[in-house]
Amino acid sequence: MKKLPVGISTFREIRENDYVYIDKTREAYEVITNYKYVFLSRPRRFGKSLFLDTLKEIFKGNMELFKGLYIYNKWDFTHKYPVIKISWAGNFQTLETFKSRAYSIFKDNQRRLGIVCEDREDMASCFDELIKGAYWKYNQRVVILIDEYDKPILDVIEDIEQAKKNREYLKGLYSIIKDNDAYIKFAFLTGVSKFSKASIFSGLNMLEDISLNPRFGNICGYTQRDIETYFKEYLVGVNLDDVRDWYNGYYFLKDKLYNPFDILQFIKNGCVFKNYWFRSGTPSFLIKLIREHRYFLPRLCNIIVEEDILESFDVEEIDVEIILYQSGYLTIDRMMEKRRRIEYALRLPNEEVKLSLSNHLLRYLFEQRQGRSKIQDNLYDALVDEDMEKFKEMLTSIFASIPYNYYIKNNIDEYEGFYASVVYVYLQSLGFDIIGEDVTNHGRIDLSILLKDKVYITEFKVDGKKGDALSQIKSRRYHEKYINKANKIYLVGIEFSSEEKNIINFEFEVVEN
Repeated sequence: MKKLPVGISTFREIRENDYVYIDKTREAYEVITNYKYVFLSRPRRFGKSLFLDTLKEIFKGNMELFKGLYIYNKWDFTHKYPVIKISWAGNFQTLETFKSRAYSIFKDNQRRLGIVCEDREDMASCFDELIKGAYWKYNQRVVILIDEYDKPILDVIEDIEQAKKNREYLKGLYSIIKDNDAYIKFAFLTGVSKFSKASIFSGLNMLEDISLNPRFGNICGYTQRDIETYFKEYLVGVNLDDVRDWYNGYYFLKDKLYNPFDILQFIKNGCVFKNYWFRSGTPSFLIKLIREHRYFLPRLCNIIVEEDILESFDVEEIDVEIILYQSGYLTIDRMMEKRRRIEYALRLPNEEVKLSLSNHLLRYLFEQRQGRSKIQDNLYDALVDEDMEKFKEMLTSIFASIPYNYYIKNNIDEYEGFYASVVYVYLQSLGFDIIGEDVTNHGRIDLSILLKDKVYITEFKVDGKKGDALSQIKSRRYHEKYINKANKIYLVGIEFSSEEKNIINFEFEVVEN
């Protein structure tokens, strides 16, 4: 068996040492023959760095590395181009440390290309010198490859003022690309987020964003076919349906995809199902945003965004849903066209993200650490067994376990969305199929919980008149949406008191087909 490229993003090492390699050179060939300035956004650990390194070897003319791959007999490897490669990693907490890191990166490129920058203080000037110097020295236009172009901003995103300083510094560096158009053969930038052109890519209006171009939907990541061919011998005896449910589901308008990091870690660790990708990064800033914006968490099941919103981001206008999407906690479910306008429905990509994010939210957003597993087990059993008294008991227990000081710090208990969000996150952590703000012909259901043969239609009210929640479900005939889809439909009205911070009325009725 070939070796697994765990933690390896160097194309040469993978090819020379007989590691598994999923051929992405068709996409590479189409990119470099059709575009000059390209931008690609993908979540972290999705294979962007490896793809960038693949481009580097193509332009350096290292034909022997591509034997047996799509591009081998299609690209003219006799033309070798000087490559400037920038990979942002390091300390960006201050402008001084950022400049120091930039100096090291450009120094490395100078050494590799045999060019000395006269201006050793101003990195924008050094970048300019590198491009022109490489062009004149090698008599070929220059290739520029920038990995994690946004990391200096995202690393300090909680410090808005520092993020703005880093953004302006990057803006000055990237503006050099446009100024040297005549000397450039090709430029490719990757990152997690897509900042608006006005904020960071000023003047780079020629930059072609292929992030949501269906032609390049599979440019990074593994398809189901890849799993069943390249990794077949590693997965003998493993239920591939379970693997798909756990790790597949990312969608960029072509095929459903796996994050490569998950699959490689899954195999490396004896095919044990764990949240490998999720635990490789901590979404602390995201949790802070959700709390500050009082985000209605059930909306995660039913998000519709417009195209221009999905494709823009800036430190001064941070949107919870866009951060969730660009960082990989949400993915595209489908694209829709309405009145000549494109919209996207978003969803949680797979079981790993669904379960891990829910548990993370419970622990850090609602400060529930002790006894959570027992509550989750009992809550699961109550819904599966249709034990409504137990369901009520578990929900009451959940709210009783939230520390009192949490309410004091957040003043969050007075609005209906808080209670729905707590219930939603607990149910989501159990792996149930849930729809928040479920649209019907007569209005929106707060939460619909879908099991194989039954549906729980749930409405929440805070400080209202007793019986209002169930009454609304019945008067608006919410159950009609599921009348032919389930054997049993439970209509559940749950009413809370902001003073008591718990359930004060729990009613239900059953509709049977």
